[in-house]
Parts: sequence; C-alpha cells; structure tokens
Amino acid sequence: MGGLLAYSGLTTKIRAMQSRLLTQEQYASIVQLPTVTDVVEYLRRIPAYDRVLCDMTEEELHRGKIERKLRHSIYMDFAKIYRFSNGEQRKFLDLYFKRYEIAIIKNWLNRLLDHRDILFPPTGFEEFFRKHSDLDLEKLTASATVEEFIANLKGSDYYTPLIRLQRLEHPTLFDYEMAIDLYYFSQIWKQKDKFLKKKDLEEITLAYGSKFDIINIQWIYRCKKYYHMDSTDIYALLIPVHFRLSPEMITRLVEAENIEQFDALMKQTYYGQKFDKFSSADLDNLYVFVMKRVLATESRRNPYSIATLYCYLYFKDHEVQRLTIALECVRYRVDPAEAMQYIMKA
Repeated sequence: MGGLLAYSGLTTKIRAMQSRLLTQEQYASIVQLPTVTDVVEYLRRIPAYDRVLCDMTEEELHRGKIERKLRHSIYMDFAKIYRFSNGEQRKFLDLYFKRYEIAIIKNWLNRLLDHRDILFPPTGFEEFFRKHSDLDLEKLTASATVEEFIANLKGSDYYTPLIRLQRLEHPTLFDYEMAIDLYYFSQIWKQKDKFLKKKDLEEITLAYGSKFDIINIQWIYRCKKYYHMDSTDIYALLIPVHFRLSPEMITRLVEAENIEQFDALMKQTYYGQKFDKFSSADLDNLYVFVMKRVLATESRRNPYSIATLYCYLYFKDHEVQRLTIALECVRYRVDPAEAMQYIMKA
C-alpha cells in the first residue's frame, strides 16, 4: 500500500509521458524523409518536440543545434517529473541529475582539450541547471584552461577526483572522463542505501548493479582487445562495484590470456547463462538489450516503485540518441533499412 500511495500520481503522469515516446514505426517514417528540414517538421507535430523546435529557423538546422534542442526535451521531462515527486523520490532524482552536470563538465573539457566548438551551457539549459545544481555556471564558462576550470569546481563533488589527475604529467581527456565517471558510479552505489528503502532500493540495486557489471565487462574487453593494456591498468579503470560479477570472476576476465578465453569466461557469468548469444562480438548491443530488459521488466512488475521513474528517464534519453542517429542518417542519405539497424541498436 505504501508504494501505491507514494507513486500513484507520479506513475500515472509517467505512464502518460511514456505513451508519447516514439514507436519503431515512427522512426521508420522519419528515416524515409528526404531532408533534415522534413524531419524537424515531422517532430514539430509531436508535442514533446514542438516545444523545443518551434523557434528554429532554416539556418539553424545543423547537427549541434538540433541535438541541443532535442536534449532540452530531456531536461524538461526531468523537471516535470521532479515537480510531481515526493521528498524521497527527489533524493534519487538529485543523484540522477548529476549525470547532466557531468555531461556539461565533459563538454567543457572537450572544448578545452580538443578545441571543439561546443556551446556551453546548452541553450535553454540555464534555468533548469540553476534550479538543480550548485555549480557556478558563470565561473565555469569563463574558464580558459583546464587548470582554471578544475579550480572553479572547488567545493563541488567533482573537484577531488579531477584535481588528483594533475599529479600526472600529461593527463588526457580520457583520464578526466574516466575519473569523473568512476566517481559518479561509486557515489550512486554508496548513496542509494541512504535514502531508498525496501522495494525501491531493491529495484535500483538491480538496475545499476546490472549496468555496472556490463560496463566493467565492456571495459575489460576493450582494454584487452584494442589497447593491449596491462592487468594493473585495467583494474584501475573498473567501477569498484560487484553485483553479479564476483571479484574472482573479474580477476579471471582481466587475466584471460586471449579473447577466446575471455569469451569462454563470459559465458560462465550470470549474464552469459541468462542471455543467449552473450559474447564479446556484440557487447554494445547486449548492454542496451540487458538494460532495456531489466528496466522494462521491473517497471511492469512493480509499477508503483522507483523502477517506473528510472525506466522512463532511461528510455527518454535513448529516444534522443536514436533521433540524433536518425537525423544523421537522413542528412547523409543512408538507406532507410540500414538506418533502422543503427537506430534500433541505440
């Protein structure tokens, strides 16, 4: 009864929002459109995107601008869900919100280290950001160097994991992004037990535990396959969480002598036994598949729990990823059938 009372209104709201997520048929219609302008016009007929695309001019229809506008719809949905949430649910959303802060930090590091032309902050983000974040956006925007940017993060959660990297002679963008991701993942795992209880804690533990396990498997594989890294260096990149991958299995995967042995070990894991065709050849697709299966199943099984909230945010984020892919396919005239393969893998 407690879950029903706490989630009744929020679940009703999220179900209404979920019913408006794009279908496979709609993506198929989008990739058959002749131009990006036609795609934007199509999306303007969908309420969730009309609000963010309605003021775009023909001259603004380049990739970066449209992608920022689409991502703004994620922030709007987050804000809407936040308004309908109670105190305990908001504690989870505050933790989830850090992924948006991290995206902003990564974008700026990309600009400083790779000299990419990235608008910071994204248009339309400022008001939303200031409501939910303690970061000083103006100071961060004014940063001219990585050192200054990190100094301007002092007092935030992100300062310590990033300042440590300045002990390295030449820290790379990869180093900074890995440091902040590992910090964030570790915080999620530690903090969830402090404000979630019973069914909500069980649902989030399952969702994030599965996520971290698969990410660790992906990282071990990539480090061994593409970077030929030493075991010691691989361990340093792994999320310090063990859900259904025991420390012993992690060690065996890291120490595998070759990819064939790695694949054989993967099949012995919980995920290898649970999901068919679980192999290193298709890890990216399997990550998406496992997460969708876990979240969709738990959301149906326990509709009056935090699983429904997390499930919607996850699928909304992936919808924007899919739309970004669809736009690129239309822009470069990719065959619609091939475009759909790319989209459905996202």
